[in-house]
Amino acid sequence: MGPHPAVAAIRLAVRRVLHDILSENPQPPSASPGAQPLVLVACSGGADSMALASALAFEAPKLGIRAGGITVDHGLQPGSDTRAEDVVLRLTALGLAPAESVAVHVGREGGPEAAARDARYAALDAAAERHGAAAVLLGHTRDDQAETVLLGLARGSGIRSLSGMAAVSGAAGRYRRPFLRLDRQTARKACLVQHLPVWDDPHNTDPAYTRSRLRHEGLPALEKALGKGVVEALARTAQLSRDDADALDTWAQQAAESVRDAAGLLECAKLYALPPAVRRRILRKAAIEAGAPAGALFARHIEEVDRLITGWRGQGEINLPGKVVAQRQGGRLVIRQG
Repeated sequence: MGPHPAVAAIRLAVRRVLHDILSENPQPPSASPGAQPLVLVACSGGADSMALASALAFEAPKLGIRAGGITVDHGLQPGSDTRAEDVVLRLTALGLAPAESVAVHVGREGGPEAAARDARYAALDAAAERHGAAAVLLGHTRDDQAETVLLGLARGSGIRSLSGMAAVSGAAGRYRRPFLRLDRQTARKACLVQHLPVWDDPHNTDPAYTRSRLRHEGLPALEKALGKGVVEALARTAQLSRDDADALDTWAQQAAESVRDAAGLLECAKLYALPPAVRRRILRKAAIEAGAPAGALFARHIEEVDRLITGWRGQGEINLPGKVVAQRQGGRLVIRQG
């Protein structure tokens, strides 16, 4: 008799990603065991990442891949170091090596959720570099993707914010998310039938956190009003939005050079002739290249700069984050440090 359907589903999802990693990191037939690619799983001890760790531990050896695990201790709760040590023991029991805990300091910039995320990814990046890992697996599910799309919708910052999390992201495609097409319940069921202990982070039910409120109040209300297919539809929206955003990014990249004059300045008439979605991407990139921090550059900033082209009434310079200014000078758009 085969494995439980939930276990089969998580293993298949991981197997597909491992095949992708192998195709990108081919090994010569004579390679020693120590030369086998290493794949790490980021594990909080929650159901999603424990299910992912168990699937990696099962599938990796069959493909000649070494499997390890990292847990990040954010230090935000009493006893978090003890919990992290417990997760390391669980990872070791699954056969993952290396299995280690990394303690981080969480700052305050951007709010508690963003600060914790930044600290976590910095720690995972450092661990991947330290161990020479080919990839780091993350346990985000279809439910997480739906929440991310709704958060992006609330920000009102365009189609890229609706595209959710990518299946492959990070420097050189370091981060992989095998479970983006699986729901949270499948991961939890896989842990249950495999008798894997899971830890439920109290932050996930704390109404002080935006994502927690969305998870426990917002999405259930949407499902009640619109039906049970909301999560799947939002995840599908993410993929369609990502495809569209990628196409527009490519178009903007190709058009960027054609709208510059011999001195490299942006020509307003040529920018005006482009579709708004393409033009605004070019403006955003120009602002970032001039020194505006990408994370602080919002849609309203780009709309103000865009009006120098589409609604020219002799406006003065536009102030952007990072002490960058944009102004129109003789039919040219100049974006520079103020």
